[in-house]
Formats: sequence, structure tokens, C-alpha cells
Amino acid sequence: MEPVVIRDAESGSSAKIAPQLGFNCYEFTAIVAGKPVSVLAAADDFISGGQKPSHHGIPLLFPFPNRIAGGKYQWAGKQYCMPLDQVANDGAGNAIHGFCLDRPWRVIDQGENYVIGQFQLSLDAPDRLKFWPADFCIEVRYEVAGSNLKSEIRIINPDEKDLPWGFGTHSYFQLPLSDDSEPQHCLLQAAASEEWLLNNCLPTGEKRPVSPEKDLREGLYYGSTKFDDVQTGLPADAKEHEFLIIDEKAGIQVAQVCDGIFRELVVFTPPWATAVCMEPYTCLTDAINLENRGVDVGWRTLAPGEEFKMSIEIRAGLIIA
Repeated sequence: MEPVVIRDAESGSSAKIAPQLGFNCYEFTAIVAGKPVSVLAAADDFISGGQKPSHHGIPLLFPFPNRIAGGKYQWAGKQYCMPLDQVANDGAGNAIHGFCLDRPWRVIDQGENYVIGQFQLSLDAPDRLKFWPADFCIEVRYEVAGSNLKSEIRIINPDEKDLPWGFGTHSYFQLPLSDDSEPQHCLLQAAASEEWLLNNCLPTGEKRPVSPEKDLREGLYYGSTKFDDVQTGLPADAKEHEFLIIDEKAGIQVAQVCDGIFRELVVFTPPWATAVCMEPYTCLTDAINLENRGVDVGWRTLAPGEEFKMSIEIRAGLIIA
């Protein structure tokens, strides 16, 4: 299946989306001051389907982002166990990143500068329906406007039972932002003041002030430390959060702006690419299990027939002083 290409005719910015690979937006080329900026990192042969779907572009993580310990959880008095040979797993015994990133989506609408994809569990992965307490439908609308890539996410409960859920994206931002620059000139910024304690990538349920070597509030240069962390403590009253990549030598910045519902930020420097992942989540890793322990993790529930909308926007431009 050919990728969907969307393009803003006025600016020339464009994006490519692979519906058959989890509706992954794996390429976004923003035109900034008349020059193309390749924003996302993905292997050249990603579209062929031979690559791990969570390692490129913008994987969409639903109905849970990150891990569920052992692929096991309890909900509404019922025990669930996801066989790890039937769902995405991390190779260490945990289910990971939900049910949508490694299956085809349906394109339900498309125009020159936008495309809408839909995934319903009972239609598009019926073999996995037994692993979740309720059916679900997720729609994502991508639009290129100017030098921005807008995404609108719509979660729908088509079932007669409550739908538990969490959502996140796993965007891989390519570094540097210009052929004339180097990765070490890229400054990473985020307003997170706390971090969750992790044991083998799973939260213990405890958090602490973010450690100085991982504190992005004043910015840290790429390469100064390795990240595989779940940060939190974003401003609680903010209507939106902004995470920045500032390439000082290129004079270009990329801002990822998301709704205030995104309360956690996973920061990850992948060993397989010169890139940084700044992953906004609506909830914590292993949230469905930690919720049962009484930890405030942002886990959500949709009643039958209800829906929820949120948005994330990637904005490329010149550095704002």
C-alpha cells in the first residue's frame, strides 16, 4: 500500500503517513525560511514494513502507552492476560504500546493537506478484543498548515461497557535540524519538575524531584546524558504544554505543543538513531495496574457512547529569542 502524502500548497511543507503501519506519520518536511527541514526520524525503508513499528516516525500508542507489567492486569473484578506472542511486547516480558501501532488503519477522509485514519478494535484487530475490557475506536486527523503538523485525536467508546484508556505518541525527532549543524548543538527543553522512579522500565509508584542531570527546565544539550525516563510535574494549570528542540547552530527550533491532559513526558534517546523522543502521555506507564494500587496516574474511563478529543501540534520555525 502506498503512503498517503499530504501537502500545504502555499508553504510547500508536506508529510507522509503509512496507514498499513499503524497510521504512522513517518516523514514531516517543514519549509522554514524557504528551506526544507526534515523533522522526523525514520529508516529509509520504513514503508516496506520490515522495520520495528515503534522505532520510527510517530507511533500511536493506544489504549495504553508504554508497558503493562507481564501483560497482566485486573479491571472491574476480572483478570486479563495478554499473551505476549499476540501483542506488541518489549522482549522483557511486558506488553507494550497498545494494539494500534502494528496493525493497518482505515483512511476515512482525505484532502490535499489532511488525512483522517480510524482504527476500531473489533473491526481492525478482532483477535485482540478479548484482551481489553471494551471495544474502542480511535480517529487521528493529520493536517499540514504552514510549517506545522497538526494532529487531532478522537477517542470513542462504541461498546456497552466502560472503556479504560490512556494515549500517547512516540515521536522520533531527527537531529540536527540542518545539514550545517551537529546534534550536540541541539538544546532540549521541557517544564517537567519531577520524575517517576523506575525498576526495569516499570514505575514503582514513587516520584521525586527531577535529577539535575535530567532536568530539562533550563535546557540540556543532546548527548550530555542518555535518557529513558518518565518525567512529570508539568504545570498543573496549563492549558497546553510545550516541549522544545532548539538547534542553535541552524537557527531552527521544533516545538511540540499538546493539550494539558498530557501529564507525563517520556524522554528517550534511542541507540539506533541520532534522534530524541519526547513522548507526551495522558497517563503513566503501567497505569492500569498502578491505578488499582491507588496511585494517581492519569488513567481514564469513557462511558458507553462517550468520546474525548485532544490535540498535539509540531511547529517548526526560526528560533524565537
